[in-house]
Amino acid sequence: MTSDHQRLRRKREHDAKRRAEQPWRAWYSLPAWRHPETGLRAHQLRRKPLCERCDQRGIITPADTVNHVKPHKGDWTLFIDPTNHQSVCKACHDSIVKAEEMRGYAIGNDVNGRPLAADHPWNRT
Repeated sequence: MTSDHQRLRRKREHDAKRRAEQPWRAWYSLPAWRHPETGLRAHQLRRKPLCERCDQRGIITPADTVNHVKPHKGDWTLFIDPTNHQSVCKACHDSIVKAEEMRGYAIGNDVNGRPLAADHPWNRT
């Protein structure tokens, strides 16, 4: 088996495992989310077409991804809640947002140098 075939087989196995462990990932394919005119994703990107993360840093970047501010983890109500949606560019989603999800708190500081996230270890009492 060539390395391309092995890579493809591993990717298929990985994808199947993720689908089994996180069945809600299929929600991202539903018309309620994906439809180009009426879907929640399209609505959010029309409402806020610029990356909200880049905008906080004074950078203007078109948003192409919708992030769930609070990970829904299979909670349909949280998945469709428009107040839980954030327009971001792919670069921010794939780096900053993913890092925050792994850490469990927001990255960044306020004007006094304190972490932005209330649940950051430095802000816990």
